[in-house]
Amino acid sequence: MLADLPFQTLADLAAALRAGATTSVALVEACLANIDAQDGKLHAFVEVWRDDALALARAADLERAAGFAHGPLHGLPIALKDLFDVAGRQTTAGSKSRIGTIADATAPCVERLLAAGMIPLGKTHLVEFAYGIWGTNAPMGAPWNPWDLAVHRVAGGSSSGSAVAVAAGMAPAALGTDTGGSVRIPAALCGLVGFKPTYGRIPLDGIVPLAASLDSIGPLVRSVDDARLLVAAMAGEPFVPLPGTTSLAGVRITALARAQFPDFVEADVAAAFDATVARLRALGADVDRRDVPFDFAALGTRNGRLIGMEGYAAHRAIVDDAAAEVDPGVRARMLLAKSATACEYLEALAARRVAMREFAAWMRDREALLTPMLPITARPLADVDETAYPLATWSRAVNYLGACAVSVPCGLSAAGLPIGMQIVARAGGDDVACRIAAGLQRGEAPWRPRPAAS
Repeated sequence: MLADLPFQTLADLAAALRAGATTSVALVEACLANIDAQDGKLHAFVEVWRDDALALARAADLERAAGFAHGPLHGLPIALKDLFDVAGRQTTAGSKSRIGTIADATAPCVERLLAAGMIPLGKTHLVEFAYGIWGTNAPMGAPWNPWDLAVHRVAGGSSSGSAVAVAAGMAPAALGTDTGGSVRIPAALCGLVGFKPTYGRIPLDGIVPLAASLDSIGPLVRSVDDARLLVAAMAGEPFVPLPGTTSLAGVRITALARAQFPDFVEADVAAAFDATVARLRALGADVDRRDVPFDFAALGTRNGRLIGMEGYAAHRAIVDDAAAEVDPGVRARMLLAKSATACEYLEALAARRVAMREFAAWMRDREALLTPMLPITARPLADVDETAYPLATWSRAVNYLGACAVSVPCGLSAAGLPIGMQIVARAGGDDVACRIAAGLQRGEAPWRPRPAAS
């Protein structure tokens, strides 16, 4: 069926294009049809570039027919979080105050995807200024998690619309940004792979910042292989496939001890974590389950403090304008940092450097750290407390420590909601984290259940 095309991986779609089993026009038309059918409810897209996407798809098909395919991403559609500048298009950053703000140039990472032949479908919704973990946005609306069409559940933030677009088959891939979990959190809540590469691997130019010392660009996709392909393209690197084997023999992984789980971890999440440990061991990994010598909550708080200070510095003109319609939760969080001094900021940066060195030293004895991605599954929007941060339990520390991480789907709760696991590696250990995550994905039949919206 045409509507099924966007639920395939980028690798499978590329193979189908090479074989002549489908066309870029058919793929874009399938995405647009799914957008037309679902986005009135799911609210993933800020705007859809229908005519341009179809024109690019026709051009891609002509190039392919003439023998000028650009590579594995040629002719494949992608959605962009509305933080990424595209020349001649508006970048709202999730803020009503920025509607109509037109970009003069295209972000380099997007330019590289365009050069690889990808087709942007449009821009997706997010938490205002990317400052939030739940996926809420009072002025512009919160995307609807497609795994429950009866109850408006959160999709996670801040890359909420990107996750919803991919999960509901409105795009086969999307870009997000991650400052404290904003790619990995929505990926886990929506049953996707989310990859936060090492800080600085992908240039941040042309991206509306939240916290420039912490922001990372990452994809939301259906497979680890797709995530690596997109990151390599955005980083301007050659793509080197992972070994096809599922074996993780000799890979040393520390799995977080149950004693370090917070009390509010859902039973289904804890059970999925135990099952993941067992699967990793079955794949040959050396998994040591123990307490880790750092406090996730304290590191998360420090990360949040830096986000607040840098975010307020970047967006204070709008946040301080009482007449500007700003999400109340975002404004409140940013104003908490308004009184911060230069000394406090410099001390916070120095403390972070110490923590990064300590983490790097601890990681010398292992390749990766395994945690649940989230302690809970998707909550109803009506139950969200904007002053509580349970979704960031294990994610913010990763950014603070300068690490990289992959969120990989590992099943469903009894209520049919996605559960994800997080594989964390040291700075520069992107391929190690991805190899482990890919092993989990390949270690059983492909995990591709479909949300209710499909």
